[in-house]
Amino acid sequence: MNGKKLTRSTNDRWVAGILGGVAEYLDWEPGMLRLAYVLLTVFSAGFPGLLLYLFLWIVMPRR
Repeated sequence: MNGKKLTRSTNDRWVAGILGGVAEYLDWEPGMLRLAYVLLTVFSAGFPGLLLYLFLWIVMPRR
């Protein structure tokens, strides 16, 4: 393993730091991840992305 932990970001956050933390964990660009997340959430039936975001907000620990 690489020793990294999936945590909410304290530096790169808009709402809860979920997508910033995922972007840091995966070494991706946070802006591109947010854009992809919003597009997938808007164009999915029933907005499952909102439920996933709320679930991760509860489950993911803060850094």
